[in-house]
Amino acid sequence: MIASSHTLDRLRVGFDDDHLVADAGLLLPATLAEHLGLKDLLDRHVDLGEAPGSAHPGHKAMTLIHSALAGGDCIDDAAGLAAAGNEVILGHELRAPSTLGTFLRSFTFGHARQLDEVSRELLRRAWAAGAGSGEAPFVIDIDSTICETYGLHKEGGSRFTYTHVRGYHPLLALAAPSGEVLHSRLRGGPSHTGRGAASFLTECFARVRQAGATGPITVRADSGFYTRHVTGACERAGAAYSITVKMRPNLHRVIAAIPEEDWVPIPYFLEGAAVAEATFAPFAGKTKHPKSVRLIVRRVRPTPGSQLALFCEFSYHAFITNREGEMLDLEADHRRHAECENAIRDLKYGVGLNHLPSGRFGANAAWLALNVMAHNLLRWVGRIGLDQVTFIATKSARRRFLSVPARLTRSGGQATLHLPRRWPWTASFLHALAILRAVRLLT
Repeated sequence: MIASSHTLDRLRVGFDDDHLVADAGLLLPATLAEHLGLKDLLDRHVDLGEAPGSAHPGHKAMTLIHSALAGGDCIDDAAGLAAAGNEVILGHELRAPSTLGTFLRSFTFGHARQLDEVSRELLRRAWAAGAGSGEAPFVIDIDSTICETYGLHKEGGSRFTYTHVRGYHPLLALAAPSGEVLHSRLRGGPSHTGRGAASFLTECFARVRQAGATGPITVRADSGFYTRHVTGACERAGAAYSITVKMRPNLHRVIAAIPEEDWVPIPYFLEGAAVAEATFAPFAGKTKHPKSVRLIVRRVRPTPGSQLALFCEFSYHAFITNREGEMLDLEADHRRHAECENAIRDLKYGVGLNHLPSGRFGANAAWLALNVMAHNLLRWVGRIGLDQVTFIATKSARRRFLSVPARLTRSGGQATLHLPRRWPWTASFLHALAILRAVRLLT
């Protein structure tokens, strides 16, 4: 058999072009970050004192943010940004991975709270630029997730979580349906789901109100947040809530008392699903003056292999709510809480939250905060520049817009970025770039 002259073995390879730029589409989130003043916010609010990594926090943090957007999920991946021309499209100086590691290890948990202040102000600026909800009803999905670790020397992450793996257990508040992260907080692995959730929600309410959300707010959560502290935080803020109830004997008695004629069939992926409503006083044994709220219950016939009590005909899923509206509409809306898992998965596999790289708790808290900023920048690029209201996965956005290759040339003091002629998403890219360049910082 005669080898073809077009075999790949005959292709010459050389890393010798000073004008090529990898991930040139990072120009989109970098442009938005520049117009929102993110680097200046980091320089203003992050003060690490006399720590070795305290100098120039803006350059270091922005390097980590852009590395996450480019697909880096560890500190060493930031070295991929060092290609010639990248500083031109990113708008800041780049730092080496060794410098970034020193920077992250300089954070205590208190220093990481400085990044919370940055993200709070960044949220306000992004919403003022067009990413906010304004007077429209606003839904917050609160949830937690497990970030698995494998070492025994991770501060706060070396003990077992409720899923019986070692790791961290951060809290997240997400906007529906855009998937942007409104607030985040790193917690140790053994923390139960609802730990600190009330104060976390109180901070989140203040954030979204300050950012410009003036419409009614609803909080959706699963049974891990079924506590009187969470409902109390919602009531004090004037927010509605929709929270899954833990199935306990007193709840089973309430459900059993619902007349059969009250069950309304609904379209569902399991046959025979129906919904009914009752009145229920949650936390009656823990408060002096228990307040009754609406209890909305969905029942479904058990699937083959499911484990239910003997002679049990249905499995039940119930939630409490203080919302007004039609029962079926509220039940369908509560089910949409599950969509927040798409954004959480995107934080883990779209940017770099799949693992937390340091042995120090403060460094990992900073890593979480910076990855949240990267995630949000891409959400806002879609919301402001591409008119995308619903969630789009980071991997899809990276393939279409961020990872486009380019060639950088200079003539007469003017830099020009040459992108592929037949790139399928050219029109969308240029449209978004023009809109993002028109963003003006409102202080």
